[in-house]
Amino acid sequence: MISIYVETSFFSACVTDRSDPQSTVWRDTSRQWWQAHRRRFQLCISEEVIAELSAPGFNNGPAALRMLDGLNIAELSPEVQGLAKLLVKEKVMPGPSTSGDAIHVAAATVHAMDYLLSWNVKHLANINKRAHLARICLRIGMAPPQIVTPDLLWENADA
Repeated sequence: MISIYVETSFFSACVTDRSDPQSTVWRDTSRQWWQAHRRRFQLCISEEVIAELSAPGFNNGPAALRMLDGLNIAELSPEVQGLAKLLVKEKVMPGPSTSGDAIHVAAATVHAMDYLLSWNVKHLANINKRAHLARICLRIGMAPPQIVTPDLLWENADA
């Protein structure tokens, strides 16, 4: 079964009450993907997703946290922490290396996820980062996940 690490921005999009056009499209696409496709895949999160959704300033945190019920939780092992530090050092991901984007990518990579699902198009689902991430991961003997937005994974799910 195809494995997917689901990053915080996906859950945030599902529960947003923002009404700007981009947020509305991301919310609707995310909710549709969740309803139609989530059972086709082995979904995984990490404690970092839980921490981000639990942050005091996060709007609609309880609704987002309910979506996590039953999902696998990837351990944030020393290997994950080490890779996160390397990704920040090599300027693949922004710091800090102890939380955020670097941790998400490192967890998905160390736990050999096929995909990382995210709406973060600046730091994660960014084609300009793909080759750099692949070079770093290959150098240490790992394969990075494909980092995609839900609308792209939807097409793969229908194939």
